Amino acid sequence: MYFRLYLICKLLVENIYVLFCENSMEKIIFKKFVKDISQFFFILIISVAIIVWIIQAVNFLDLISEDGHSLKVYFSYTLYSLPKIISKILPFMFMISLFYIIINYEMNNELIIYWINGITKLNFINILLKISFIYFLIQLILTTIIVPYTLDKGRSFFRTSNVDLFTSIIKQKKFNDSVQDLTIFVDKKKENFLENIIIKEKISNTNNQIIVAQSGEIISDQNDVKRIMLNNGKIINTENNNQSIIDFSKFNLDLSKFNTSTITHPKTQEMTTQNLILCMKEINEIRKIDNKIKSKFFFIGCDIKIAPAIFEEFLKRFFSPVFIILIGLSSSLIITSSKDQNYYKIKNSLKFILGIFLILISEISLTYSGINIQNVMLYFLIPIFFFSIIYFYLFINFKILRRN
Repeated sequence: MYFRLYLICKLLVENIYVLFCENSMEKIIFKKFVKDISQFFFILIISVAIIVWIIQAVNFLDLISEDGHSLKVYFSYTLYSLPKIISKILPFMFMISLFYIIINYEMNNELIIYWINGITKLNFINILLKISFIYFLIQLILTTIIVPYTLDKGRSFFRTSNVDLFTSIIKQKKFNDSVQDLTIFVDKKKENFLENIIIKEKISNTNNQIIVAQSGEIISDQNDVKRIMLNNGKIINTENNNQSIIDFSKFNLDLSKFNTSTITHPKTQEMTTQNLILCMKEINEIRKIDNKIKSKFFFIGCDIKIAPAIFEEFLKRFFSPVFIILIGLSSSLIITSSKDQNYYKIKNSLKFILGIFLILISEISLTYSGINIQNVMLYFLIPIFFFSIIYFYLFINFKILRRN
């Protein structure tokens, strides 16, 4: 799936530029430029994404050691988190690609070919913006379709998973509560054999069951259903402050009915874009009727009390990718100076810091955007404000250079 996605994106970036160029000469000149950017970008983002994915996968090892999920669930969940990693690092990788290729062209005197063939610096910037628009579309597809689908798909493995590695989550001389509604304490443990066992099961809000046993063994049947065979103990049932005690020599506790404490219900970021828009519509309609309502459940993942998070997620999917176009414009500041000028490296370093600043602004402003309508409007105005300033500066700068 990921390889097909890579080929589609590569084909899109490398060939759609022909729709933007005005003549065949521009198509020929920009063909190598777009190809160099796309190749460097895809190599860079795949390499960095794999590194981040490995680090994140190590952090997810608790799914096995603490929550008791199988290796299949672990690898499936971590693999489906890869598109989210790609979408998070895409703006930064795109900026690095532009800086590297443009500076490399300048150092190898390749940009002179553009100016000699009658391509003005403003034409170059406009083409760069159109290239940025393609990466904006790729990011939009990721944030609105691919990432929500893969995150929900990864979460679905928890919904269908029971406690696969029950033995690994039980540790001796420690209360283990990784399993929902179940707490287990064992004095000694050797592989699947347990000694001096205390098990507390929450059956309901008013009904609890405590099992005390001298020994036990974790076993699996032919269908891989796990259970604990307990020996010589007592069952203490508590219901509405009434207790009953039952002695047993052997007791079979079925573990298949228990789930880990891992969150299985969909999070806001895992909602489909269609449901997200529907949720926003429901919230807006209920607020028109009564603006003082603080909590109202519509469907799974949609509640008016988490409205700020829902609006933030909507902006993240549809409007956060717009900053990629702004990053493309800020990267074009590189061509305002030449390698023969003084402090060329320092100037490029400052322009690179500006790009990082814009990425940070997009993330910080997004965090506060869902609080109220004023913050939402501010989030819209920030990229427009910076885009206008940078483009106006470039336009004036190149106009002055042409006059001179």
